[in-house]
Amino acid sequence: MATNTDLALLEETLLKHPNKYKVLILNDDYTSMEFVIDVLMKIFHKNYEQARNVMVEVHKKEKGICGIYTHEIAETKIMQVHKNARESGFPLRAEMEEE
Repeated sequence: MATNTDLALLEETLLKHPNKYKVLILNDDYTSMEFVIDVLMKIFHKNYEQARNVMVEVHKKEKGICGIYTHEIAETKIMQVHKNARESGFPLRAEMEEE
């Protein structure tokens, strides 16, 4: 027979949301601002104004938040940033931090 503690633990386990991760773009001295805006629009589905604001944040604060995702989606977005940057000859980097 299940106790109240068992039921509470089961409910907590079933209702637990996955951890979320911030995807950050890192500033560098070589990647063009236009390329960063393009990446933000293509990969993170930002409109031009949102992308420009994130790009300015990256420029001023050395990094900027592109979005918050589950671990797997954050990893995929980072890989897409790195692939696009390499193909375009830029050293642009992205990373994730647990929220």
